[in-house]
Amino acid sequence: MVQLTEVIDEYFQEGQPGPEEDDDFTDTDSEISTESDYDPTSETFSERLYALRDIIAPTTRASIANKVNATADTFKSVLSFSGKTLWVLSSSALLLGVPWALAWAEEQQVMEMEKEMKMREMGGELLTAGNAAGSPTADQVGAALGREAQPAL
Repeated sequence: MVQLTEVIDEYFQEGQPGPEEDDDFTDTDSEISTESDYDPTSETFSERLYALRDIIAPTTRASIANKVNATADTFKSVLSFSGKTLWVLSSSALLLGVPWALAWAEEQQVMEMEKEMKMREMGGELLTAGNAAGSPTADQVGAALGREAQPAL
Protein backbone atom coordinates (compact mmCIF):
# COMPACT_ATOMS: atom_id res chain seq x y z
CA MET A 1 0.00 0.00 0.00
CA VAL A 2 1.08 3.58 -0.75
CA GLN A 3 1.54 6.00 2.05
CA LEU A 4 1.52 9.79 1.43
CA THR A 5 3.90 11.99 3.32
CA GLU A 6 3.91 15.79 3.34
CA VAL A 7 7.26 17.33 2.56
CA ILE A 8 7.70 20.92 3.75
CA ASP A 9 9.94 23.11 1.67
CA GLU A 10 12.00 25.53 3.71
CA TYR A 11 11.98 28.08 0.92
CA PHE A 12 8.26 28.77 1.36
CA GLN A 13 8.61 29.18 5.11
CA GLU A 14 11.11 32.02 4.78
CA GLY A 15 9.81 35.60 4.71
CA GLN A 16 9.70 37.42 1.46
CA PRO A 17 12.03 40.32 0.87
CA GLY A 18 10.33 43.69 0.78
CA PRO A 19 8.96 46.38 3.07
CA GLU A 20 7.97 45.51 6.57
CA GLU A 21 4.36 44.68 7.29
CA ASP A 22 2.27 47.78 7.80
CA ASP A 23 -1.21 47.54 9.26
CA ASP A 24 -2.54 50.39 7.06
CA PHE A 25 -1.27 48.89 3.81
CA THR A 26 -3.79 47.63 1.21
CA ASP A 27 -3.20 46.46 -2.32
CA THR A 28 -5.93 48.68 -3.77
CA ASP A 29 -5.53 52.27 -4.74
CA SER A 30 -8.93 53.29 -3.42
CA GLU A 31 -9.76 54.00 0.15
CA ILE A 32 -11.79 51.41 1.92
CA SER A 33 -14.57 52.79 4.03
CA THR A 34 -17.36 51.22 5.93
CA GLU A 35 -19.87 53.75 4.64
CA SER A 36 -20.82 53.65 0.98
CA ASP A 37 -21.15 56.83 -1.06
CA TYR A 38 -23.23 55.00 -3.68
CA ASP A 39 -26.80 56.30 -4.00
CA PRO A 40 -28.88 54.15 -6.41
CA THR A 41 -31.67 56.73 -6.56
CA SER A 42 -29.40 59.23 -8.30
CA GLU A 43 -28.80 56.91 -11.29
CA THR A 44 -30.81 57.41 -14.44
CA PHE A 45 -32.29 54.60 -16.48
CA SER A 46 -29.81 55.19 -19.31
CA GLU A 47 -26.86 54.98 -16.88
CA ARG A 48 -28.12 51.64 -15.61
CA LEU A 49 -28.51 50.31 -19.14
CA TYR A 50 -25.03 51.54 -20.03
CA ALA A 51 -23.61 49.73 -16.98
CA LEU A 52 -25.20 46.47 -18.17
CA ARG A 53 -23.38 46.58 -21.53
CA ASP A 54 -20.56 44.37 -20.23
CA ILE A 55 -22.99 41.54 -19.52
CA ILE A 56 -23.67 41.11 -23.23
CA ALA A 57 -20.84 39.68 -25.33
CA PRO A 58 -19.21 42.09 -27.82
CA THR A 59 -20.28 39.98 -30.83
CA THR A 60 -23.86 39.98 -29.62
CA ARG A 61 -23.72 43.74 -29.01
CA ALA A 62 -22.38 44.27 -32.53
CA SER A 63 -25.16 42.09 -33.95
CA ILE A 64 -27.83 44.01 -32.03
CA ALA A 65 -26.32 47.35 -33.09
CA ASN A 66 -26.30 46.23 -36.75
CA LYS A 67 -29.95 45.16 -36.56
CA VAL A 68 -30.98 48.43 -34.90
CA ASN A 69 -29.09 50.45 -37.53
CA ALA A 70 -30.63 48.41 -40.37
CA THR A 71 -34.11 48.93 -38.91
CA ALA A 72 -33.51 52.67 -38.53
CA ASP A 73 -32.21 52.92 -42.11
CA THR A 74 -35.24 51.00 -43.41
CA PHE A 75 -37.59 53.25 -41.45
CA LYS A 76 -35.89 56.37 -42.84
CA SER A 77 -36.12 54.98 -46.39
CA VAL A 78 -39.83 54.18 -46.00
CA LEU A 79 -40.55 57.66 -44.62
CA SER A 80 -38.57 59.29 -47.42
CA PHE A 81 -40.31 57.22 -50.11
CA SER A 82 -43.77 57.87 -48.65
CA GLY A 83 -43.05 61.60 -48.44
CA LYS A 84 -41.96 61.71 -52.08
CA THR A 85 -44.99 59.65 -53.10
CA LEU A 86 -47.32 61.99 -51.21
CA TRP A 87 -45.68 64.98 -52.95
CA VAL A 88 -46.18 63.42 -56.40
CA LEU A 89 -49.81 62.51 -55.69
CA SER A 90 -50.74 65.89 -54.24
CA SER A 91 -49.06 67.88 -57.00
CA SER A 92 -50.66 65.65 -59.65
CA ALA A 93 -54.04 66.13 -58.02
CA LEU A 94 -53.58 69.88 -58.10
CA LEU A 95 -52.32 69.97 -61.68
CA LEU A 96 -54.96 67.59 -63.04
CA GLY A 97 -57.81 67.76 -60.54
CA VAL A 98 -58.32 71.51 -60.31
CA PRO A 99 -58.68 72.07 -64.08
CA TRP A 100 -60.97 69.03 -64.31
CA ALA A 101 -63.14 70.36 -61.46
CA LEU A 102 -63.38 73.78 -63.14
CA ALA A 103 -64.32 72.20 -66.49
CA TRP A 104 -66.93 70.00 -64.79
CA ALA A 105 -68.47 73.04 -63.04
CA GLU A 106 -68.56 74.90 -66.36
CA GLU A 107 -70.23 71.91 -68.02
CA GLN A 108 -72.89 71.90 -65.29
CA GLN A 109 -73.54 75.60 -65.93
CA VAL A 110 -73.90 74.94 -69.66
CA MET A 111 -76.35 72.11 -68.97
CA GLU A 112 -78.40 74.37 -66.70
CA MET A 113 -78.45 77.07 -69.37
CA GLU A 114 -79.62 74.52 -71.97
CA LYS A 115 -82.43 73.43 -69.66
CA GLU A 116 -83.50 77.02 -69.21
CA MET A 117 -83.45 77.60 -72.99
CA LYS A 118 -85.63 74.53 -73.52
CA MET A 119 -88.08 75.77 -70.93
CA ARG A 120 -88.26 79.13 -72.69
CA GLU A 121 -88.81 77.42 -76.05
CA MET A 122 -91.62 75.40 -74.52
CA GLY A 123 -93.11 78.57 -73.08
CA GLY A 124 -92.80 80.27 -76.48
CA GLU A 125 -94.56 77.36 -78.18
CA LEU A 126 -97.39 77.63 -75.66
CA LEU A 127 -97.69 81.32 -76.47
CA THR A 128 -97.76 80.75 -80.24
CA ALA A 129 -100.19 77.86 -79.87
CA GLY A 130 -102.33 80.03 -77.63
CA ASN A 131 -102.45 82.85 -80.21
CA ALA A 132 -103.97 80.51 -82.72
CA ALA A 133 -106.75 79.50 -80.32
CA GLY A 134 -107.07 82.84 -78.62
CA SER A 135 -104.75 85.17 -76.82
CA PRO A 136 -103.65 83.88 -73.41
CA THR A 137 -103.53 86.12 -70.42
CA ALA A 138 -100.38 86.94 -68.49
CA ASP A 139 -101.52 84.55 -65.75
CA GLN A 140 -101.81 81.69 -68.25
CA VAL A 141 -98.31 82.36 -69.67
CA GLY A 142 -96.84 82.51 -66.15
CA ALA A 143 -98.58 79.29 -65.17
CA ALA A 144 -97.21 77.57 -68.28
CA LEU A 145 -93.71 78.67 -67.40
CA GLY A 146 -94.15 77.67 -63.77
CA ARG A 147 -94.03 81.20 -62.45
CA GLU A 148 -96.47 83.36 -60.63
CA ALA A 149 -98.03 86.22 -62.51
CA GLN A 150 -96.46 89.54 -61.74
CA PRO A 151 -98.67 92.59 -61.45
CA ALA A 152 -98.39 95.10 -64.25
CA LEU A 153 -96.80 98.38 -63.41
